Amino acid sequence: MAKKILLVEDDPLLIDIYTTKLKEEGFEVLVATDGGMAQNLFLKEKPDLILLDIVLPNTSGWEVLKKINKESPQTKIVILSNLGQKEEIEKGLNLGADKYLIKTNYTPSEVIEEIKKLL
Repeated sequence: MAKKILLVEDDPLLIDIYTTKLKEEGFEVLVATDGGMAQNLFLKEKPDLILLDIVLPNTSGWEVLKKINKESPQTKIVILSNLGQKEEIEKGLNLGADKYLIKTNYTPSEVIEEIKKLL
């Protein structure tokens, strides 16, 4: 049974790259382009891992992170963001993220390796 990944990202190019890469690695991929959609998909699909951007339309990634971690603390959450300040990284980890990756520091392949380590 393929592991389900919920990709929460609003950049069409990144959605395309990560969806392709994750599927090549045998994952089932669900995509949400904003925080509200992410929460609905999460409740409906119960993914094994969430790849979460922080800067999103409508509901921020912080809100999604808080809510999902409260409802389902066992769900693995990897933040993939351009926000790279120490405070933001600490905030993400304190709110329950398992990993905080900065987009510019990781290639898509490296992100997938990090996901595999968690699953």
